[in-house]
Amino acid sequence: MQRPPQEDFLLKETKPHLGGGRITGDKLTSTYDLVEQMQYLYVRVVKAKDLPGKDVTGSVDPYVEVKLGNYKGTTRHFEKKTNPEWNQVFAFSKDRIQASTLEVSVKDKDVVKDDIVGRVFFDLNEIPKRVPPDSPLAPQWYRLDDKKGDKSKGELMLAVWMGTQADEAFPEAWHSDAATVSGTDGLANIRSKVYLSPKLWYLRVNVIEAQDLQPSDKGRYPDVFVKAALGNQALRTKSSQSRSINPMWNEDLMFVAAEPFEEPLILSVEDSVAPNKDEVLGKCLIPLQYVDKRLDHKPVNSRWFNLEKHVVLEGEKKKEHKFASRIHLRICLEGGYHVLDESTHYSSDLRPTAKVLWKHSIGVLELGILNAQGLMPMKTKDGRGTTDAYSVAKYGQKWVRTRTIIDSFTPKWNEQYTWEVFDPCTVVTIGVFDNCHLQGGDKAGGARDSRIGKVRIRLSTLETDRVYTHSYPLLVLHPNGVKKMGEIHLAVRFTCSSLLNMMHMYSMPLLPKMHYIHPLTVSQLDNLRHQATQIVSVRLSRAEPPLRKEVVEYMLDVGSHIWSMRRSKANFFRIMNVLGGIIAVGKWFDQICNWKNPITTVLIHILFIILVLYPELILPTIFLYLFLIGVWYYRWRPRHPPHMDTRLSHAESAHPDELDEEFDTFPTTRPADIVKMRYDRLRSIAGRIQTVVGDLATQGERLQSLLSWRDPRATALFVIFCLIAAIVLYITPFQVVALLAGFYVLRHPRFRHKLPSVPLNFYRRLPARTDCML
Repeated sequence: MQRPPQEDFLLKETKPHLGGGRITGDKLTSTYDLVEQMQYLYVRVVKAKDLPGKDVTGSVDPYVEVKLGNYKGTTRHFEKKTNPEWNQVFAFSKDRIQASTLEVSVKDKDVVKDDIVGRVFFDLNEIPKRVPPDSPLAPQWYRLDDKKGDKSKGELMLAVWMGTQADEAFPEAWHSDAATVSGTDGLANIRSKVYLSPKLWYLRVNVIEAQDLQPSDKGRYPDVFVKAALGNQALRTKSSQSRSINPMWNEDLMFVAAEPFEEPLILSVEDSVAPNKDEVLGKCLIPLQYVDKRLDHKPVNSRWFNLEKHVVLEGEKKKEHKFASRIHLRICLEGGYHVLDESTHYSSDLRPTAKVLWKHSIGVLELGILNAQGLMPMKTKDGRGTTDAYSVAKYGQKWVRTRTIIDSFTPKWNEQYTWEVFDPCTVVTIGVFDNCHLQGGDKAGGARDSRIGKVRIRLSTLETDRVYTHSYPLLVLHPNGVKKMGEIHLAVRFTCSSLLNMMHMYSMPLLPKMHYIHPLTVSQLDNLRHQATQIVSVRLSRAEPPLRKEVVEYMLDVGSHIWSMRRSKANFFRIMNVLGGIIAVGKWFDQICNWKNPITTVLIHILFIILVLYPELILPTIFLYLFLIGVWYYRWRPRHPPHMDTRLSHAESAHPDELDEEFDTFPTTRPADIVKMRYDRLRSIAGRIQTVVGDLATQGERLQSLLSWRDPRATALFVIFCLIAAIVLYITPFQVVALLAGFYVLRHPRFRHKLPSVPLNFYRRLPARTDCML
């Protein structure tokens, strides 16, 4: 009998054999203790010497062939060299070994048939085991045997051992699993790699004024503006109100710049001489290497720059040596902000750009990417469906990519990665993709790696030092509905170095203080986030092997802000769910008034009389009740990390027409011009409404999570605070409390701090259900 899809979309707890059984309880015992051990036979081919000549000329073009059963790996070959050096590693999975003898042959590359120069044989039962942190096995010289088994001239330096995926040789090795992949590019595309996002800065350009501009038409008042460009980012100021040759603006333009600073800032002062016609009055190029960096809001020194006018003569740019116009600017790279390159709901890093402002790390996140189950065929090869899956995880500036498992619907990666954690209220994202570049970059043409699904895990919802082993559903929304593409099996552990430091983080502002002292506008943040994601995707796609644009954009949730009927409905029902609690209290009070339960009503009457006679008991009673409710709810605290929820996302009940609208391009592909204009306008407005509705829902859900133990540390802090508040308010006269509270609320602005208060910081750090949104 087939299970209902709702059950199929749930999280499943598992009990894998982690770390070869060496994991005891939840404690760290080994560097690779969060994954299942995989046994490999490693062969390191180092070099050969004194090889005999095989050709007519007496020379040899040597390469080495490592053969084990049906699997065969070869090194590169050298032209006419008797003492070649290869230093290549081959790894054969123990699960697929079908022979008892390993054969290592040195061969001579020939046009017709490659000759065997000599061979070495190894009995698999005699091969030594190596477990890190043991030192690597030292290679040895072996005499080569000829075809008849007699000793021949020449020696080969080898090291052969049995090890696991924790071995240092594992990432660089040629794998027997990938024997069908040819070419250096193809092999590079399947190896596991670690990538670092470029270091991003906000560049603030304050355009103050210009002097001595020289418009071509002296008889009219110039309509002057400044255009600034950095890479593919272009912004312009408003037209100057002082319509003269000495215009003023005093306007800020914000850009995202990435280290190393390759492109200069290009400023041009232009005069709008006619509709759609602008005349360039002068340009200047400013390299970012020489721009001041600031860590706070203290103003930097302004500078005057000469505006150069270029004329094109016979295809060459030549300067006009005239009296130079000048422009007055204040430019700085902002180190006190955190450059947002991912959605604020799923941020994995909240540190400012400047390293000197970073706080100490509070712990370590360890992630074991074990395997995937039941993956769907993603492409057709030789007339049958196939999937070449790899996984990508992103946290902070560090991206990791597992190796690609060729042609498997149940790939086993068993790779473990570690990140430093600076804030518990952050999210790690894990995505699974199908590799469409096994033939190397050029042969793949315009192929794109297909998305199989992703998982987000908020660190604050994890208990410290506990190993979570769960199978997460990989869900993707298609035009014909939500589809389960398989499951990914993960092991996660969040280890805290100092509980006190982590608890202190709950009182700190979520973002660096510059975001509160000198806040950026919502539209500025939207535009800057778009630029930052573009820069990150371009830089990572230029790595070797590339982490492709479609992969980076899916991991960073590019396009999640575009309006869809399904998301709007989901956010609306999230709000209704939050308001449902208030409605339930109202119904309960209505029942009390109507004497539906006489005993409860009598007790409420007694409590009401006591609180009226002794008003000082009101607040202690409320806090004591909240404390008791919080302790009572501890029994039903969530035991699993949150996961993608199809019911919450309204993915199961979405109408086909709504999904068609969601997958429609933006702007729409509808033919009629009027419909197109109205449709786009509606979507952009509804997109903003959707964001506001989502933010309202987030605030309500944070309130709900105070006592839900979704974030165990935050609920513990709040419950303890309620107990202390109840005791303090019990022994303090009510009038004193009321006076102090009133005076605090009405305090003078001099005594107010620009940064958010501790309760507000604590509240903003509480988890909402945004992590579970599909």
